[in-house]
Amino acid sequence: MSTFSDRLKLLRNENRYTQGAMADILGLKLRGYQSYEYGKGYPTVPGLIQTAKFFDVSTDYLLGLTDKREVNR
Repeated sequence: MSTFSDRLKLLRNENRYTQGAMADILGLKLRGYQSYEYGKGYPTVPGLIQTAKFFDVSTDYLLGLTDKREVNR
């Protein structure tokens, strides 16, 4: 299964955002966002939820627990 950092980079690239743009969107400094993609850091729970909502995927997908992107509502 993919890791959080792999999924985050995949989603960012699919949506054609730069790391800088994603940092701004998530309210982070560039280095903070980069730590996520490089597997050196992880968001807080509210940050994880914000990221999942932004990309319209489930938190389980972001965390690599499932390959299904759909959000159960």
